[in-house]
Parts: sequence; C-alpha cells; structure tokens
Amino acid sequence: MSGGTAAGKPKQIADELRDLIISGALDEGDLLGTEAELLERFKVSRPSLRESLRILEAEGLISVMRGALGGVVVHRPDQRMTARAAALVMQARSISLLDVFEASAVIEPAMARMVAMSRGRERGAARLREFVIEMKRSVQDPVGCTTAMVGFHSEMVQLAGNQTLIVICEMINEVITRAAVADILTRSQGEPVASRRRTIREFEQLVDLIAAGDGDAAQAHCAAHMARLRRGLLGEHGSSTIEVNHHR
Repeated sequence: MSGGTAAGKPKQIADELRDLIISGALDEGDLLGTEAELLERFKVSRPSLRESLRILEAEGLISVMRGALGGVVVHRPDQRMTARAAALVMQARSISLLDVFEASAVIEPAMARMVAMSRGRERGAARLREFVIEMKRSVQDPVGCTTAMVGFHSEMVQLAGNQTLIVICEMINEVITRAAVADILTRSQGEPVASRRRTIREFEQLVDLIAAGDGDAAQAHCAAHMARLRRGLLGEHGSSTIEVNHHR
C-alpha cells in the first residue's frame, strides 16, 4: 500500500482496506492493527484515520475495539449484513413479513427447477436425501427436525448454483428468520409429529422429482410446499412490518 497517496484522504484509505476484505486477503476476525499501527502504516492524521474507520464500521466491515488490547477487527460480508441493509429499506417502505415470504415462495420453486434440470441433479438429490434422513431421525425432536428442514432449503438454494439468487435467498431467509424466530420456534415445538411427518414426505417427493429431472413438477411441488409453510409458520406475524432492531 502506498501510504503517501492516502494521506489526508479517509475515503481512499477506506477503499484500500475494503478491497482487502472483499478480495479475501483479510478474513473474519483478522486484526488490522491498533490505531497507532494504522497511523504509522498510512502516514495520516488521527482524525483522517478515524473517519476512514467510521466509513468501514458503518458498512459493517470492521469493529473498532477500544482499550489496551483493542484494535480494528475485520468482518467478512455475509447474509446478515445484506439482511440488515435490506431491512432498513423494508422498514422505510413498511413492507410486511408476508410480502418478504411471498418473494421467497417465488424464488425457491424456480431454484428447485434449476436443480432438477442441472447435470448434477442426481448428486444434488443424494445430498438433499441426507437432510430428509436427518428429518426422519429427529422427527420426535421439534428443534432438531426444524433445523434439518431449514438446512434442506439452504442446500437446495446452494445446489441451484446461481450466485445472485443465492445471495438474494440468503438475505430473504435471514430477514424472515430474525423477524419471526421466536414465533417459528414456538410453533415448531407445538407442531404435532404427524404434521412434521407430512412435511418430510413433501421434502421426499421433491427430492424424487429432482432426481428424475422433472423441473416443471419440482417447481410446482415446491411452490405448494412453500404456500403451506407460509400459512403454518407466519401466523399472525404475516401482517407485521420488518423492523431493523431484529437485525442488530
């Protein structure tokens, strides 16, 4: 890094450090250094350095730890960061949780179709069956079974392979989970075992359609499954609007 060119330019320092984080040169939890070390590194004034760090902190890319053992800690961008930024916009527009879930119910069935139509569908189906096996094994355990179900959805999204849709789905699911997490856990614990078994059968049928390469049927089946999930999970939370304080 060229410290001289960055002198007196907080934005340029922020840009250089941001590039390091996004490129992967710096990882989650890495220490950038103490304030004194960074002042020496960039040859800038303390106000300029602190302004550059404020920029990155506002973006969620660093945390500034105070005290003798303090320093600047790196945070890699992830779905939580995306979800918080999205939640700010959603709250400003008074967007309901139901609205967010409906977006997921449009995207995920399309991704089920993508997996079914992919060359790696048999390998993908085998991976998804592992989650179904875990659901069956833990059907008497509401939390464990629900965790496996969530894992199934996440894995299917990853198997679709479209990175843009993956980021969007991760953001949407993070928003939904954080906004209704308490209610979802309560409902899952009170759900009859028979209802969980029905849901598991739906997952199993979806895997069979994916393995068979029937993209249209997989999409339709997933859409029906998502519609039932919406009714069962959201409950009275459907009309509530997204709030940023759920994403801190």
